[in-house]
Amino acid sequence: MKKKLVLIGNGMAGVNAIEQLLKLAPNQYEITIFGSEPHPNYNRILLSSVLAGDADVKDIVINDWSWYEDNGITLYAGETVTKIDTARKIVSTASGLKASYDALILATGSLPFMLPLPGADKEGVIAFRDIKDCEMMIEAARNYKKAVVIGGGLLGLEAARGLLNLNMEVSVVHINKYLMERQLDETAALMLQKELEAQGMKFLLDKNTELLFGRKRVTGVRFKDGSETDADLVVMAVGIRPNVQLAKDTGIEVNRGIVVNDYMETNIPDVYALGECAEHRGVAYGLVAPLYEQGSELAKRLAGTASEGYHGSVVSTKLKISGVNVFSAGQFRDEPGTRSVRMQDDFDGVYKKAVIRDGKLIGAVLFGDTSDGSRLFSMIRSGEDVSGREKQVLLGEAAGGAKASGLDFVAAMADSEIVCGCNGVSKGAIVQAIQEKGCASVNDIKACTKASGSCGGCKPLVADLLTYTLGADGVVTAKEGICGCTELSRDEIVEAIRGMHLTTSKEVMNVLSWKTEEGCSKCRPALNYYLGMAWPEEHAEERESRFVNERNHANIQKDGTYSVVPRIYGGVTSPAQLKRIAEVAEKYDVPMVKFTGGQRLDLLGVKKEDLPSMWSDLDMPSGYAYGKALRTVKTCVGSTFCRFGTQDSIQMGIDLEKRFERLNTPAKVKLAVSGCPRNCAESTIKDFGIVAIDGGWELHIGGNGGVKVRATDLLCKVKTAEEVMEWAGAFLQYYREEAKWNERTSEWVQRVGADSIRAALEKQEDRIALNERIDKTLGLMTDPWKEIIENDSLRASFEELRPSAAETIGG
Repeated sequence: MKKKLVLIGNGMAGVNAIEQLLKLAPNQYEITIFGSEPHPNYNRILLSSVLAGDADVKDIVINDWSWYEDNGITLYAGETVTKIDTARKIVSTASGLKASYDALILATGSLPFMLPLPGADKEGVIAFRDIKDCEMMIEAARNYKKAVVIGGGLLGLEAARGLLNLNMEVSVVHINKYLMERQLDETAALMLQKELEAQGMKFLLDKNTELLFGRKRVTGVRFKDGSETDADLVVMAVGIRPNVQLAKDTGIEVNRGIVVNDYMETNIPDVYALGECAEHRGVAYGLVAPLYEQGSELAKRLAGTASEGYHGSVVSTKLKISGVNVFSAGQFRDEPGTRSVRMQDDFDGVYKKAVIRDGKLIGAVLFGDTSDGSRLFSMIRSGEDVSGREKQVLLGEAAGGAKASGLDFVAAMADSEIVCGCNGVSKGAIVQAIQEKGCASVNDIKACTKASGSCGGCKPLVADLLTYTLGADGVVTAKEGICGCTELSRDEIVEAIRGMHLTTSKEVMNVLSWKTEEGCSKCRPALNYYLGMAWPEEHAEERESRFVNERNHANIQKDGTYSVVPRIYGGVTSPAQLKRIAEVAEKYDVPMVKFTGGQRLDLLGVKKEDLPSMWSDLDMPSGYAYGKALRTVKTCVGSTFCRFGTQDSIQMGIDLEKRFERLNTPAKVKLAVSGCPRNCAESTIKDFGIVAIDGGWELHIGGNGGVKVRATDLLCKVKTAEEVMEWAGAFLQYYREEAKWNERTSEWVQRVGADSIRAALEKQEDRIALNERIDKTLGLMTDPWKEIIENDSLRASFEELRPSAAETIGG
C-alpha cells in the first residue's frame, strides 16, 4: 500500500522535489499538493517577462495541469492550508478540505517584505511576487503614468523594466549608494546604472523612504531628507521573508525560517521543509539552485536512498537584467587578506573581477560578458589552488598558457554540480539523460530534463556536455525553429508552404508535424503572414492569429481605450477632411486629438464598441497605425514650397502611400521622402527612404529611428519618379518574401547584407517580376473596416468587454 505524501506549496522548490522523488521511487507515494495560487506550478523567475510583455502566463508554466494527472498527483490549486494536526497527521484548508499524510513537506516559500511606512496601506501600493501582482501592475499602467519602485535589487530592477515596457515613467529608489549591492561591486553597479539610465530608468539612490502620501490612492513618496517625488503606483521590492506562520502555529521550530537538519527534517517527526521557508545551518536561501539541491537530498530521504545529506550551498547569480548580462559568486568584495584581479572595458561595456584569498578563488563578478561564470563558480566550489596563475583565472587560460576549453571544464565538474540554475538540473542528470535516454541534441536535453528551457544561459554548457559524453560525431545539431513548436526555420516553412501548396495554418501544423496541436503565440501570427504572402488569393485571413491591435484595427491604450488613426496621404489634408475628423471627434467624445510624428491625426481614447461606427462616420481609409504593414510616408514640402527643394517630395510621398497602403509586411514599415539633401523628412532612418538630389533621387534602405537607431544603406540612385516606384515595389516585395516574421528591415538588411539585396534587385526583369507579385497582392486587399462595418457578426464582436490583463500581455 502506498504511503501518503502531502506537499504544502505548489512552487518551484517543492514541486521540483516531487519530480526528483518520482524518478527515484515512482510508485512509493500517493501524492497530494496544496497551492494557494489558482495556477499550476510556474517559474517565478520569469514573472518579469510576463510583466514586460515578452511572455504570457502560460509560457512560464513549468508543469501544466496534465502533468499532475499523468503522475497521479492530486492538486488543490487555490487552496490555502491553515492548520496542521501533527498528532493525527491531518492538514486542513481555509475552505474545509482535509488530507491525511504519512510524510509532510512544507514548501510555503516566502512573502514580500512590505516596509511599515505611513501610507503603505493606500491604493496603488503593491509588491512584486506573483502573477496577481503582475496583473495589478498591468492594470495600473493603463490608468496611471508615474511609478516608483522602492528597492534597487534584482527584483526591483525587473519590476522597473516591466513598467517601462508598459509606458510608465519609472524611478527606482534605493537606500544604498549603488544598485544590487548583494550581487555586484560598486564598479559593476555603476556600469549597470548607466545602461539602465540609457533605457529610460531614473534612480534616486541613497534615499530612505519616510512615508507615502495621498488621500485614498498614493500620489507621492517623501524621503527622510525632506525631498519628494510624485507616484501613481508604488512597488515595494525590498526583499522577502520566509513564510513560517503556519509552521509556527503548529509548534514546529522556527528561527528566521523553519529550522531543518541536513536531511531537511524539522523537529516534528515525518515533517520536512525546504525552499525559501527553510533555514539550514542558520541560512535561509532565496536563490533557485540551493533550493533544488535541497530538493534532491529530500527526495533521496523520502525514497529511502542513501545520501550524505545537504551541507549548504555556495551561491552564485547569473542573470540578464534589461538585456545586460551579470554574474556574481562567492565573496566578491575586497576585504582584508584578499587580492583581486580586474579587467574593465568601458567601450564594450565589459567588467571582470576575481577575488583571491590564500591562493584560492573565493569570489567573482562579471558584467557584460558572463561566459566564464560557470568555470569560475566551479573553481570557487572546488577550492582549487590557483597560486601563480591568478591572472589566468580571470582570462580563462590553463596552466600551460592555452585557453581552457569548454570540454576541459565540464570534464572537471562534479556530477552534483548544477548546470541549469533555473530548473535545478545537474551535470549528472544531463549525462544520465544522454546515456540512458538517447538524448543527442540540446533540444533533446531540454525536452528530457528542462535544462536550457528557461533563460537559455546554460545552452553552451549543455552543448559541451553533449560533446564530452558522445564525442563530436555523436551530437545531433538540432536546428532552432521559429518557436518551440517546431525545429523548422522560416525558409523551410515557406518552402513547404509553396512546394506542398499549404493554404491554412492547420495544414502547415499537421503536415509539418508541429509539436503542439494549436501552435503558440509566436508561430500562429507568423504562419498567417507566410501563408498570405505565398497564396494571397487562396489563404483566408485568420483573424484569431492576429495580435489584439490588429484584430481590432486600432491601438489599445493603457486604460483599455483605443487610438484611431485615419490615413492622410503624405500629411496633406483639406478643410473638408479636417471638418469631418472634428465632427467625428465631437460625436464620440474623443478625449484627445493629436498630430503624430508621421504627419497624421490620432484620435485617442475611443471606446472599443464605438470603433465600427466611428470608422463608418469618418469614411476614410485606416492609417494602419496598429499593423505590420505600411504605416506612414513622411514628407517635407519639397520643391512645391521650399526654396531648397529640388524635387516634388509631397506628390512622391502621396503616390507611394496610395500605392502601398494596406500592404501586409513582416514588421511595420515606414517610408519618407525628402525634397533635398537637407533631409527634413528624416529619410535616412526609415525602412525605405527617398532623398531628392539634382536630377534624380537617392534610395535608402534598412533605417530605424527607434531604440536601436540605424542609419540606412544606400540602395541606388535613379533619375525618374517611375524608377522610384519600380525600385520601391521591388524592395518591399523582396523584403516580404525573404524576411522573417516580425523582422524589421533594419535587422533584415544587417542579416543578409545590403550587397545581396542590391544584387537581387539589379536586373530590371527581376524588379518587374517582384512588382507584378506585389500588385497582385495589393489588388486583393481592401480596407479591413469596410468588412467589419458591413459584417454583422464581426461588428457584434466589438460590443464585448474590454480585454483582460492576460489578453493585453499576450497581444
